[in-house]
Formats: sequence, C-alpha cells, structure tokens
Amino acid sequence: MRRGPVRTARRWLYIGHRWLGIVTCLFFAMWFISGVVMMYVAFPGLSDKERLAALPEIVWQRVALSPDDAMKAANATRYPRDLRLTMLAEEPVYRFIDWDGKRQVISAVDGRPITQVSEQTALAVAKHHPASKSPELEEVVDRDQWSVTARYNPARPLYLVALADDAGTKLYVSSRSGEIVLDTDRAERFWNWLGSIPHWIYPTVLRKDGPLWRLVVLWISGICLIVGMTGIWVGILRVRLRRRYASGHITPYRDWMAWHHVTGLIAGIFVLTWMFSGWLSLNPGDYFASRNTPREVLQRYAGHDAPTIAAKLPAPQRASVEARFVWLDGTPTTILASRDGTLTPTDVTSGDVAPLPQDRLWTAATKLLPQASLVNRSIVEQYDAYWYAHHQHRELPVLRAMFDDDAQTWFHISPVTGEIVGRTDSSRRTYRWLFNALHSFDFQLLLMHRPAWDIVVLLLSVVGTIVSVSGIVIGWRYLRRRTRYRAAN
Repeated sequence: MRRGPVRTARRWLYIGHRWLGIVTCLFFAMWFISGVVMMYVAFPGLSDKERLAALPEIVWQRVALSPDDAMKAANATRYPRDLRLTMLAEEPVYRFIDWDGKRQVISAVDGRPITQVSEQTALAVAKHHPASKSPELEEVVDRDQWSVTARYNPARPLYLVALADDAGTKLYVSSRSGEIVLDTDRAERFWNWLGSIPHWIYPTVLRKDGPLWRLVVLWISGICLIVGMTGIWVGILRVRLRRRYASGHITPYRDWMAWHHVTGLIAGIFVLTWMFSGWLSLNPGDYFASRNTPREVLQRYAGHDAPTIAAKLPAPQRASVEARFVWLDGTPTTILASRDGTLTPTDVTSGDVAPLPQDRLWTAATKLLPQASLVNRSIVEQYDAYWYAHHQHRELPVLRAMFDDDAQTWFHISPVTGEIVGRTDSSRRTYRWLFNALHSFDFQLLLMHRPAWDIVVLLLSVVGTIVSVSGIVIGWRYLRRRTRYRAAN
C-alpha cells in the first residue's frame, strides 16, 4: 500500500523534472556561458574616475557667483544633498541635487537656470573627453539598450555622440544638464550581447518596465531553482555507489544521459546555491534592507540645513575640474577634484589645503545614529570580507564606525573627504554571504590570490555548462522521438 504512492510520486518527480528541464536547461546554459563573459566585461557605466577625466579645468576667472548666490538663484530653501561647481563646455556652472532627487543647473557666470542644452553644446562637452578625436552627433535617444535603467531618467533625452576613436567610444550627454552620464565602447557593446544582456534577461523592451522585468526574472529563476532541486533529488535516487548496476557503473544511463547524471551530482550543490543566490539578487519580498543611507542620517552627519556655506572660491591658479561644497558636523569644506581623480579638501574661508582631522570625523560619526552608541571605531587598511574590491574600485584606507543599534549598523567613511562611502547592517551582511559569496565567489582568500578565483569559477562554470548542454541534448532527442512516434501512428 505504501509503495504505490511512493512510485507515483517518483514518477511525477521524473516527469516534472524532464519537461521543466527541457526549457530551463536553455536558461541554465545561457546563464553559465554569459556568466563567464561577465567575469571580465561589465555592463557599460560611467565611473567617477571616468567622469572626472572627461571634464575641462574650471576657469575660475569666469566664476562670478558664489555658492550662496547660486543657491539663491535656485530658490533653495535648505542645503542641497549635493552641490558642485564644474564646467559645461566653456561655461562654469553649479550643479544641484536636492533631497527629493530634483536636479538643477545654474550658470556661475550670470545665475541663469540651464534646463536645456543644444547639440552644439553637447559636441563641445564631448570634445574634452580624453578619447575624443572628431565628435559627431549620431542621434538623440530617449532610451536604448545601454541607457535602459531608471537611473538615467533625470537626464533624458540623451545626445549620443561618437568620438571617432579607435575603440569606437560613444558618449551619452544629457540634453537637460549637459553632463556625460554614460560611455560605451565597441568591445563593451559586443561582449555584453554575450554577457550581461542574456544573463540578466535584459532586452530593452522588457527592462524599460522595471517592475515587470523584476517579476519575470523572479518567476524564471524561481522555476529554474525548483528544477535544480528536483534534479539533485532524481540524481540521488538513481545513483548507486555500493551496489552498482550490472554494467559496473554508478549510473544506469549512457551517453549524454550519463554525462547529465554524473556532472549533475558533482555540480548539483553549486548549481542549486548559484540559482538560489541569483534569485535572491532581486531581493524578493524586500526582505533585505536597502544599502542606501537614509536622508535623515546624512543630514545629521552634515550638521547644517540652511542654504548657506559662505565659501571662498579657490585661487585661479589651482587646477581642478570639480569643486564640491559639503558640510561635516556643522563645518563647511570644499573638496577639489583633479582630472586624474585626486581629491583635495580645502578650507572654505582661505581656499588653502586642509586635510580633515580624524578626530573630527569620529565626532561627526557619533551623531549618525543618536539612539545608539558608537561601540567600535577602526581603520580598515586592507580589504576584508565586508570591504573589498571586486569589479569595482573601493577606497583604502577607510574608517569603520560600528554601532550597537538593533540592526548592528556599520558605516564606512572616507578619511580624505569625510564622505560616507558605505553603509551595512546585519541584514546586508547576511545578504553579502547569501548572494555575493554564493553567486560571485568573492571570498577574500580567492580574490587575494588571483587567478585562483578565475580558475575556481571557470571550472565550476564549465561543469555547470556540461550539465545544461547535456540536458538540452537529452530534451531535444526526447522531443524528436515523440514527434517521430506520433507521426508514425
């Protein structure tokens, strides 16, 4: 009586794995192969270093407005989240980002608001890019494959400018602010069609609707996760390590079925954890906390809310491409950036170089969470499990401030600029292990001894590809036999 239901359950387990596997193995193979490409080619973006390298030096002699004057011209009622002075082609401008995300550009010459830039201005902006040879406007795009995400919404529509360099570099210049918001080159565009686009299921027609894209990927990866679980179950049921099959093998299968069975057992746990962590990347149910620092925390850290700073502009001979005006624990500071990415804090009243004292930073840090105590302060001088560089640059050294609040929050603070460069709590640290570690294998021991990381990830990807491709072959042969059988009858 017991064996009947057990046999029925097994039969449906095998049938379910077979039919779902025919489709999902295509996704598995796509993810493994595209994942290898993503190890070395990231999705196009614009790093801060690239952004600064494309800016011309500020012509201080043309700056007629102080930061306070610019805030008045922008009708600011509180100090903005971000305030910078840069060049827009040949004109110095102040760039604002308010706490609600609203962006404004104010001319530093005459205080007029800039809400639209011309094609000629976009080309003039592109000429300052280090790769620029003969910039040419290709088209005006609202959204394309490389600018599909919502982060570019405040900048749309975008001027697409080709630089005519050997790398085939193209710039996306905002028609609203004149900023370069994205760059791509020929190699990036080619390899991403084999990497990030299939891996993230990223066609423009789907990705432009963020909630729909997220739902589609959650369902596809969730179904694939179930197939992986049933595959391991079937594999264990069919393997014989002691009382082997008549052929002397541990598997009853031959040919591609044997490859699928054995490699599936070897790589099954990896495939399962990889699928699970990939599914978690979308944070289903918003279970894990956001990585962003809340507005009220940043405002307490600044210690100033009124739209004033009374900053003296640096001397005209100081070569800088950007000046950022910030408050830190009620004290104003100007952060100057050079084209090579070097950041220099200066005194707002004298314009002289003024490195930030660490005591001042620790004092400001104590005010981040007023309902909690700063229980540990340390200087991170080497990368560790929670502050490391993998496919991205991270500053070293940094200050780490650890609090005893319920979420066990940590803040990472730049000792150069005083900026909060990272925030994590117990939820995000759990996510770091469940997603980053399981999906990207970014264990510090492997990352410290490259190419150890490359070898491990490549070998596992090859085994996973064999499991997937063998499943595709098995499914194709099964479907072809069924088609022939039906045709014959």
